Amino acid sequence: MTSAPATAPIPRMLGAQFRAQFTGYLRTPAFSVTSVVLPVMFFAFFGLTHAKQHFPNGASVGAYLLASFGAYAVSSLMVFNFGIGVALARGAKEDLLQRATPLRPAVAIAANVLNALLFALVALVVLFAFGVVAGGVQEPISTWLALTLRLVIGSIPLIGMGMTIGYSVGPSAASAVTNVIYLPMAFASGLFLPLSQMPDWVQTVARYLPLYHFGELGWGVLGSADEPLGQSLLWLAAWTVVFFGLAVRFYRLEQQRKFS
Repeated sequence: MTSAPATAPIPRMLGAQFRAQFTGYLRTPAFSVTSVVLPVMFFAFFGLTHAKQHFPNGASVGAYLLASFGAYAVSSLMVFNFGIGVALARGAKEDLLQRATPLRPAVAIAANVLNALLFALVALVVLFAFGVVAGGVQEPISTWLALTLRLVIGSIPLIGMGMTIGYSVGPSAASAVTNVIYLPMAFASGLFLPLSQMPDWVQTVARYLPLYHFGELGWGVLGSADEPLGQSLLWLAAWTVVFFGLAVRFYRLEQQRKFS
């Protein structure tokens, strides 16, 4: 009788895969730089002139815009990282390579999630620091911590959204499909313009979009949300079930097509 060859423990494999993917992202400036710099540029263009203004209820306009562009920074990382990244990995036959190694697919996905969360955290820290230093936005440290925590944890359904795109379309179409889905949704959810300035039909549709409820998590920290926290969490939980259910379905179809 022969025993199965020994493999590294899962935490050790996860750590090694995380470091490898992190190094790959750092060597790809188109991802590592733009994911951090682009939200700062948006705030510099559209937020600095209003950074020290206040809404009638006393809430800071600058902090509101930082929450909006912070939601954009995190959501775009999750959707584009998984939507395009997963599709490109499929096109490069990385799943075939993993079949010949002890690396489990779940470990590779978990490492990708952790990298996305890390870059999202870095993007938020850089954006908020820029808002404080360049825009003079003043909020208690507890507000920045709560805003960061909500945006990072609330991004879970958006990871599922990216995975659904990544496993349902080919690598050549992933970028176009992701942009067509994400950008209109971001505008319609009020991440770039207040929802009150949108047409009535857009305001109606927005109430059902995951990005709208994701933005509400951030705006709620500043007292500017249009719905209670519990309602936002319920919507995001429902979208989490939908997106991850679709992602698993498309993943299994992909595996059956290639390996059955």
